[in-house]
This record gives sequence, structure tokens and C-alpha cells, in this order.
Amino acid sequence: MAITAGMVKELREMTGAGMMDCKKALTETNGDMDAAVEFLRKNGQAKAEKKAGRIAAEGIVKTVVKDDKVAAIVEVNSETDFVAKNDEFQGFVEAVVNQVVDSDAADMDAFMAEAWAADTSKTVKDALVEKIAVIGENLNIRRFERVNAENGCVVSYIHGGGRIGVLVVADTDVVNDEIKTCLKNVAMQVAAMSPKYVSRDEVSQDFLDHEKEILLAQAKQENPEKPDNIIEKMIIGRLNKEMKEICLLDQVYVQDSDLTVAKYVDKVAKENNANVTVKKFIRFETGEGIEKKQENFAEEVAAQMNA
Repeated sequence: MAITAGMVKELREMTGAGMMDCKKALTETNGDMDAAVEFLRKNGQAKAEKKAGRIAAEGIVKTVVKDDKVAAIVEVNSETDFVAKNDEFQGFVEAVVNQVVDSDAADMDAFMAEAWAADTSKTVKDALVEKIAVIGENLNIRRFERVNAENGCVVSYIHGGGRIGVLVVADTDVVNDEIKTCLKNVAMQVAAMSPKYVSRDEVSQDFLDHEKEILLAQAKQENPEKPDNIIEKMIIGRLNKEMKEICLLDQVYVQDSDLTVAKYVDKVAKENNANVTVKKFIRFETGEGIEKKQENFAEEVAAQMNA
């Protein structure tokens, strides 16, 4: 069967694959469009497996918020910062986060197995594999989280073009622009200061005991001549200082050092005759915890040419 330019164009628009790949797929399948799509998917799978060993530590974090109530955050990784800024990649991550916000998947395996919203004949994993084939780098949907602010609202904040993403969930009986701006400022605080907990109430006794043990050893080493009762006071002081660093509401508010975050939220709440309680935050930073492969520029170019 003669393969026309129109057929190649149609297949390219359906799959996003390269023109020559589309022509080859149609030739191999004698012009059968459905079979050609399957051929490209299988070919994409082969390419994805070839690239799977390469470290994907760049990428972006994206968020989406629906009606101030439901929100999602995702991190999708690429191998290079260049691809992370690419419109094709950015569009794919946008589609992923919109898929997450409407999904009921409890974990990554379930999410990857569900139907891809843009084309329900594919799974999310199929869509990822095809995008790897098109972009030419290993990509990874690393993590996601979804929240529902039943008794208030949720806000999001993206820093550095997607390097850091934050969701903040609050219970509030008033949802207006001032309250949402306040919570956005809290999200900026989370992005900048990276707390571990919302408040001291979330800190486990095991964590406190462990920290006390470490601080006790440090204090005795630094002050061997001091009596135990003095060292005990020193430990309490140091532990309180640490709590002010790792607990969001205890942190000094970065936009007004006279206030803690808790006092800032209370101030805005009173101004709006509202009751506002920060319940949860989620902070994703692109590539955190991933060991990046060190390559010089010449080696990187050579690696790309030989891919």
C-alpha cells in the first residue's frame, strides 16, 4: 500500500512520534493506522527501556487547585534542565497533574495503570513511554499527592519555575482574597524555610527523645564541668530553638520578623473575622534525594548523540 504524506501527518498528530518513525510504522504495518500506533508504542517501549538506566534528576513540580477545595501536586523528572524547560515536557506535566487531581489512585502503581485522560485507549504508563520516545530522554513521574480541603481551602505556590512546589491546606470559615493571600504567603514560607511539621503537636515523642539524646551528648562534651541540672536547662533551650526551626507555625515569619507564622495567620484571621487553622502542607523540591550523575559538557553532548 502506498504511504502518503497525509497518512504520516495523521499518525504524527495522533502519537507525537517523529516523521520518519511514523513513515516506518506505516510501512511495516501496510498502512494500517491502528497497527501503526501499536508499532510506535512498542518501539517507544524499547526506547524507554534503553533510557531507563539514565538518571532523571531534573524536571519540574506542578500544582493544580480546583474551586479552592481540591488540589494536586506532582514531580516529573527529566535528565536535563534543558528538557525540563521544553514546552513538550511542560505540557505533559500539566496533563499529569490534571490527571492526578481527578484520580482516585492510592499509589503510583495504581496511577500508572489507570486510563490516560487524553486518550483512554492508553494507560498513564503508555503515555509516559510515548513521551520518552518523542523527547529522547528518560522521564519519570516520581511522586504525587492529592488533598481535599473539606472545611476550608487549599492554595498553591510554585517557586523558581517549578523547582519547588507547595500546597497549604487550612480549615477556615471565611474564604476570601485576604485569607487566600495569607495562605499563599504561608506557602511561600514553606518553600523558603522547608519546615518538617506544621506544629509541635505533630512531633512524635520518639523524635523528641532522640533529639534530647543527641543534644545531651553534645552539651556534656562541650561543658564537662557543668552539673546535670544546668545541662538539662541547656538541652531544653536548644530543643526549643530546634522546634522553632522545624515547626512551621513556630518559625519567624520571613516577611515580618516581629511575628511568628502562627501570629501572622491569627492577625489576618482577626482582621477578617475568621477562624483559620493551618492543617497541612506538602512541599516537593525537584530532584531532592536523587543522586545526580556528574558529567562534563562534552561527555553529555556525546552521550546525547549516541543515544
